[in-house]
Amino acid sequence: MTKHLFFQHPNGLTAQEIAALTGAVVPAGAPGERRITGIAPLDRAGPFDLSFMQNVKYEAQFASTLAGICLVTKRFAAAAPANVAVLVTPAPYRAFVAVAQKLYPAALRPSSLFEAGGVSASALVHPSARLESGVVIDPAAVIGPRAEIGAGTVIGPTAVIGPDVRIGRNCAIGAGTTITHALIGDRVIIHPGARIGQDGFGHLPGVRGHDKVPQIGRVIIQDDVEIGANATIDRGAIRDTVIGEGAKIDNLVQIAHNVEVGRRCLLAAQTGISGSSVVGDYVMMGGQVGVADNLNIGTGASIAASAGVAWDIPAGKKYGGTPAEPVRDWMKGVSALRRLARRGGTAFTKQDEGGEE
Repeated sequence: MTKHLFFQHPNGLTAQEIAALTGAVVPAGAPGERRITGIAPLDRAGPFDLSFMQNVKYEAQFASTLAGICLVTKRFAAAAPANVAVLVTPAPYRAFVAVAQKLYPAALRPSSLFEAGGVSASALVHPSARLESGVVIDPAAVIGPRAEIGAGTVIGPTAVIGPDVRIGRNCAIGAGTTITHALIGDRVIIHPGARIGQDGFGHLPGVRGHDKVPQIGRVIIQDDVEIGANATIDRGAIRDTVIGEGAKIDNLVQIAHNVEVGRRCLLAAQTGISGSSVVGDYVMMGGQVGVADNLNIGTGASIAASAGVAWDIPAGKKYGGTPAEPVRDWMKGVSALRRLARRGGTAFTKQDEGGEE
């Protein structure tokens, strides 16, 4: 297939400019004026690409890379091929990301898919909706009665913004997204297909059927939140569902009614948080984590992928497994099962328990 790039090559940066941007050190004698115009992994980089090296696992790729400039830790600097200009930093990947952000600012925030400005002629904007200057609305989007959208916000094609919704400034709302019963802050990114503000799964079981519980709350999304494609955030039942400032939510995440997610949390794909649970600030959840209802996940806690959380997790603790338990206990259990399997299913010995046989 003919090579085709969706992001244009920038003018690039010199090694000296990269050092100034990231705090990396240019070794004596290194070509400080060497310029890169792109980024690439070690095994695909060419003379005009920047790459990085910080893991012994990639020593072979580092030895043969054709990268023009490589960000490396001090440990690997002397092993660089002669053709590579190295910049030494204790955090190569963090520096690499900083350069990538500088080179490709358009990749940080979705823009109009129609590459147009203003309100498309095919968009349906209710007369009572209020749009600040600089709002972009792509074709076939629908903006409901009394909705308010802040300056610099982009609404993607076929997105639906419901009545009375408030969206702040410099937001990006992806194609096909549906937003109802929500108040959204500034600089929020919502990727295509997300569903925000539909009613939660509230039903009162009974022998004659399940009575639907009215969901009369809202979704509150604070500033600088990013929500992945096809994620779902239900509105509250009798209080609000809240997503804290700077939280990053991956694709296909389900957040139920009344959930409170703290500031700067990271929730990986297919995570599900059941109703009325509270997640503290800076919590990290791996992919496919499941959290039962009415639980508290403490500030700074980390939960390993595929864990099933059935009870509260204290602040700062690392949990894994199903049901979730402290990571050290979980790994001990995994190791014990492996030993048992190697013995063909025989019982543990006293030695396994720390005693004598």
